[in-house]
Amino acid sequence: MTDQSDPLLTLPESLRDAFKEPLGPVTTDAEALLADVDETRERHGSPDEGPARLIAVGDVVTYHLREAGRAPDVALVDGKTEREAVRDEIEAVLAATEERRMTVENPAAALSAALLDALAVALAADEPVTIEVTGEEDLAALPAMLAAPLGSTVVYGQPGEGMVGVAITPESRRRARELFEGLTGDTAAAYDVLGVDPDGIGGRESN
Repeated sequence: MTDQSDPLLTLPESLRDAFKEPLGPVTTDAEALLADVDETRERHGSPDEGPARLIAVGDVVTYHLREAGRAPDVALVDGKTEREAVRDEIEAVLAATEERRMTVENPAAALSAALLDALAVALAADEPVTIEVTGEEDLAALPAMLAAPLGSTVVYGQPGEGMVGVAITPESRRRARELFEGLTGDTAAAYDVLGVDPDGIGGRESN
C-alpha cells in the first residue's frame, strides 16, 4: 500500500527556475493585498463554484494576513521560512488560533497525496482550516491555484521580496496547469485526489 506521505509529484531540476518566477504581483503591504483579494472576489467569483477563498501558503504570509485583520480560509504552515525556523512572535500568533487543524507530511520540492487531500478537504470546509505540514509546503500554492474556486486568491511568499497574490481566474489556472503537469510523477492521480478536472481549465469536478 502506498504511503500517503510519499511524493506523488516532484519538482524536476529543469523546472526549478520557472518556479522561482512569481505567478502574480509582489507586495509587502498586507492591507493593499487584502483590498485586491476583495476586488478579485467581486470581479471573478462564480456562483457555480462556490464562495471564493483566501489561501495562504507559508507561516510568514499567514502571520501578516492575520496581523492585517484577515484570517485565511485555508493556511498551510510548516514552522519555517526559507528553511529556517520562524520567529517566536510568528509562531506564537499562529499557535494561538482556534481554527480546525489538520496535520500532514510532505517532502521538500514535492507534493504528497496527504497534502493534496487535506487541501481539497480544507477548501470544501465551512470554517477556516490550518494545515500543519511536517516537511515543507513549498509547492502547495500550485495545487491551491487549481482547486480553489474562481475569484479566490492564493498568497505565498517570494523569498527576500514579499508576498505574491495570485487571483484565481481561468488564465491563472491555465498557467498553474502548465506548471503542475511539468512536475514528475502521477499527475492523473494528483488531479483525482484534488477533485480537479484538468479538461475544465483547472475547474473542480462536480460532486
